Amino acid sequence: MPYATPPDPTRAGTLDELLERLRSLKAWAGNPSYETIKDRVNTTWTEAGRPPGELVSKSTVAYCFRPGRRRVDTDLLITVVRALHPDPGYLNQWRQTLRVINGETEAESQVRVQDRLPRDLAGFTGRTHELDRLRHTLDQATRSGRTVLISAIEGMAGVGKTQLAIHAGHQLHREHPFDRILFVNLRGFDADPTRPPADPAAVLDGFLRLLGMPGQQIPHDLDARATAYRRHLNGARTLVVLDNAATEKQVRPLLPTTPGCLTLVTSRRRLTGLHRATHLPVDVFHPDEARDFLTHATAGTPTGTDPGATARIAHRCGHLPLALSLIAGHIRATPGWTLTDHADRLDERHHQRRLDTGVELALHLSYQHLPTDQRRLLRLLALHPRQEFDAYAAAALTATDLTTTRDHLTHLCRDHLLQHTTDGRHTFHDLVRAYAAGRAHDEDRPTDRHAALTRLFDHYLATTVRATNLLDPADARLRPTITPSALPTPDLPDLGSARRWLDTERPALVSVTAHTATHGWPTHTTGLARSLFRYLNGGHLNDAVTVHTHACRAARDLGDPAGHAHALTDLGIAYLRLARIEEAVDRFRTALDLFRQAAEPAGEARVLNSLAFVEEGSGRYQAAEDHFRRALDLYRHAGDRAGEANVLSGLGIVMERTARLDEAIDCNRQALTIYQADGDTSGEAIVLNTLGEIEVRAGRLTDADDHLRRSLALHAQIGNHGREADVLDGLGQLHVRLGQPREATTYFQQALTIYRDCGDRTGQAWALNGLGEADHTAGHPTSALTHHTDALTIAVELGACRQQARAHTGIGHAHRALDDLRQARHHYEHAERLYTKLELPEAGHLRATLDTLTPGTGRADVT
Repeated sequence: MPYATPPDPTRAGTLDELLERLRSLKAWAGNPSYETIKDRVNTTWTEAGRPPGELVSKSTVAYCFRPGRRRVDTDLLITVVRALHPDPGYLNQWRQTLRVINGETEAESQVRVQDRLPRDLAGFTGRTHELDRLRHTLDQATRSGRTVLISAIEGMAGVGKTQLAIHAGHQLHREHPFDRILFVNLRGFDADPTRPPADPAAVLDGFLRLLGMPGQQIPHDLDARATAYRRHLNGARTLVVLDNAATEKQVRPLLPTTPGCLTLVTSRRRLTGLHRATHLPVDVFHPDEARDFLTHATAGTPTGTDPGATARIAHRCGHLPLALSLIAGHIRATPGWTLTDHADRLDERHHQRRLDTGVELALHLSYQHLPTDQRRLLRLLALHPRQEFDAYAAAALTATDLTTTRDHLTHLCRDHLLQHTTDGRHTFHDLVRAYAAGRAHDEDRPTDRHAALTRLFDHYLATTVRATNLLDPADARLRPTITPSALPTPDLPDLGSARRWLDTERPALVSVTAHTATHGWPTHTTGLARSLFRYLNGGHLNDAVTVHTHACRAARDLGDPAGHAHALTDLGIAYLRLARIEEAVDRFRTALDLFRQAAEPAGEARVLNSLAFVEEGSGRYQAAEDHFRRALDLYRHAGDRAGEANVLSGLGIVMERTARLDEAIDCNRQALTIYQADGDTSGEAIVLNTLGEIEVRAGRLTDADDHLRRSLALHAQIGNHGREADVLDGLGQLHVRLGQPREATTYFQQALTIYRDCGDRTGQAWALNGLGEADHTAGHPTSALTHHTDALTIAVELGACRQQARAHTGIGHAHRALDDLRQARHHYEHAERLYTKLELPEAGHLRATLDTLTPGTGRADVT
């Protein structure tokens, strides 16, 4: 049967259901042969730079469509979907659904990138040959001006690949300082087999943020992200360390192309598919290196009766660096023992337990030596969904005070069972974590493990609520009410500390949301999701999709239709911000049905308010007004004053868009009264700004100046930096109307800077158009043309019709001033068509301008 539309992958709950939709997609696309699909896939991959050895056969493509499979090659499946329907938004739906089905939706948010190297290992010894090779290769590349790739710092687990890369990075940076440093653990071989390797798209998201690209400007497509990443690296000598890589496919998008860059990649595999790479295999220590390492690490410990004790210890550890580090920590922690005593004990343990690896033997000895409390801490830390954590999380797991916890962590780091990170946090080596997790399952009762994790999740939820209540107190009523805990909690005295905590813990919070949704803590999932809504919407939109997708699942598991509807609404808003309009509307409509079934008028109003903004953004102002008015009635019926004020403000925007300025002012004054009565400073500041902008358009310039400056003062008071940009833009418009282009330009430039910092693309279009209008007023048509053209590019990308029309009008003015009347007419006609579609009075003004557009008429004065 024919298919009218491509199948929706987001409705699939299992892999079989998803593959059924893949077969339906093939039918929708006209049932191309597997040979045709194979050719399209290979063309896509060849264009992306894949070598011939990675291209696929027809049988491999056909296998993608077979039911009853337990796993799929995600990359191949997505490329098959692209071959059938190459729509970016549709491809994103498939990617997200695959992550949900595979339990991998937390992968993107679990990636932690850094703009510095981790702390170097004190007393690093050995690896002289490897370091010399790295230095020689870098020197050669620096002289020739080419890009360097050292891919194959390769070797078995525990051989010291990461420490070698970190030490080499520090040493090379001291000798030839880099302009930038980027570091990431790609999790190619994780101690937890259920955790997938890091998504390169997520790594690029993190790198781009570190390089200064605002979150909302980051492209969603992997190739586009890689292009933006390489563009940001142009002209800068950058050291990129990609630790623990899984495959060439994971690494390839992360490689710089700028001459002088150095990329160090560590992996347990030989990455032969990375062309022009210099491979550096790393083996266990040479016996001499192992002895030197132990001699340095155990300085001051007496040898005893056997002068060969150090060599015996090194041999029993297999000369493996990780095992040697653990044994050295154990030796330092047992004063009174000689090296001979330790060598004898290792021999004894080896024979008793028949331990085959130096790491397991070393771990067992180190673990058995620990005091009971430290052993318990190590075991419980291994249960944490993240490999990295702070002292507060550790204290929550063990229900101990912060001082004791920090003391235990210090001792575990001293014994090399944990590692310090550069920002005072702690992390596991994956082999140590696997060992500790095994001990936890052997030694701790399931009820004790469950209780520890519950305390951890309580800690994250409670601190998240505190932090987000500080950042956005107006939404506190929507977040869970938290009972004060006796456990230690971070000090969050102000907005800055709250935001820093959220920024640092965001990967952990997303991981915890995923873990709680799938392991029996659904109320923690929904509580975290509701609490994080505003914060994630401020620029972490892919994380928002992950979190709210899990919240939808958790609410369903709880049998909570209203909670499910709220999660769907939150997810829809994230999709809306990502310009995935169809997916957003689909979630909104499902949520609307659920709210109506649950008889939740306030929830229904929230969805209608969101749908109204969909319509307003598309220029369908009557439909937007209808939704706003219905939402307003529902909020008033529910007695929800905050919701009523939000809708009144939105309704005022529609009134302003359609030139009903008196009504727009009245709506915003009503909203202002409510916000002031409720003590909602943030809402008051927003409405004062909206009033000021409307009054600028109405010609009430004195009132506008008063309202805008009051708004600016309130935003500064509460630290709402992003909203300050809206006010600065309004002040720029005011000064254009006052005929003061120099002052206007200053305000627009300040607004544009903030919009770019916040990643607000809509705001950037507004400010750029404002700069163009200030240039026009000042008589600078060339500069005006540049600013309006930049605004038009953004507005077209966003589908913002009104800003497109405004930009076309400004471009027309510029061309007219430059005596290019043909181009002026072209852009005026574009603007007139857009304004006519929007049913706005500017269309009539432009028709009048077009009627008078003859050679020699000079500049038009159209607003």
